[in-house]
Formats: sequence, structure tokens, C-alpha cells
Amino acid sequence: MPNKKELQSALQELRTDNRSKQKMGLHFIMASVFIWIAVLMIQLSALPIMTKNLLTFCCSTPLVPLAYFLSNILKIDFQNRENPLSGLGLLLSLNQMLYLLIAMWVYAAVPEKMLMVYAMIFGAHLLPYGWLYQSKSYYFFSLLIPVAVLLVGIHFSPAIIAIFMLTAEIIFCFILFLENNFSHLP
Repeated sequence: MPNKKELQSALQELRTDNRSKQKMGLHFIMASVFIWIAVLMIQLSALPIMTKNLLTFCCSTPLVPLAYFLSNILKIDFQNRENPLSGLGLLLSLNQMLYLLIAMWVYAAVPEKMLMVYAMIFGAHLLPYGWLYQSKSYYFFSLLIPVAVLLVGIHFSPAIIAIFMLTAEIIFCFILFLENNFSHLP
């Protein structure tokens, strides 16, 4: 039976392998840029708020196929099947679905704040990826996004939230690119 130090070392190797082969989920963050572009276009439209909110929920449906497409272009191992922590990454994403129930309630109860709650959930779900990918940028954006979106959402329209999210995701992509190419784990 392996001791604690051996288990920690094996876990660290799996995390490093996942970080390297999946490029810290860059393909998913890049895909989210396209999702937030669509959300922004919806928010800038003259549609009724309930229609905007429904279409905003629909915008997230192409995320996985888009991330898969981007992983092929960027030569990222989409599934990394040899690594059991890849399944953990999927579980962390699916966990977000439970929190979207809150956004669904807001959709009906306070429709003008639905995008704010949706964006806060998106940002907060990034937190465990900081651990999985050993990434300070995930930790940073998982805290920045919910707090900033709350402040922006209290004072501004959903379109401003969408602009903030699009900007944050573009910056996040750039930082992840740098983190992937210029940081080296010990």
C-alpha cells in the first residue's frame, strides 16, 4: 500500500499531465468567448427581457462542440482518457448545472437580474479548476468575475454585464495562453 507521500506525488503527476495535455482548458475558455459574443448580441437586441434570457440560456448549448473544435485546431487532447483527473474536470463542469437552477428561478422572479446571476455562476465555477490545472489565473478569475459582475449588475444593464464578461474572457484567454507557454511547474 503506497504511503501518503507517494500518493501525493502520483496525484501531482496526474495534475501536471492534465495541465499539459489539456492546456489548462484553454479551448473551453476560448469557446466561452464566442458564447459571450452571442450573449452580448442578444442583450443589445430589442427583444423582450424574457426572450433575451431564454436565448441567453440557449447560447451555452454549443460550448462543448465548440471547445472540441477548438481543441482540434489548437492540438489539445480534448479527453486525455489516460488520466483519471479528466473525469474530475467533467464532473466540475456538470456541477455548474445544479447552480443554474438558481439562475432559472431568477429568470422568472427577477428577469432583469438573470444575466448577472448567470455570469456570477459561470465565474464561480472556475474555482476548482485552479486546483486541477494548478493555475493562479483560474483562482483569480473565479473570484474577480462573481464580485465584479455583482457590482456591475447592481448598477448597470445586462448588456454592460455581457460586455464585461466578454472582455474578462478575452483577457483570461490571453493570460491562460501566457501561463501555458511561459510557466513551468517545479
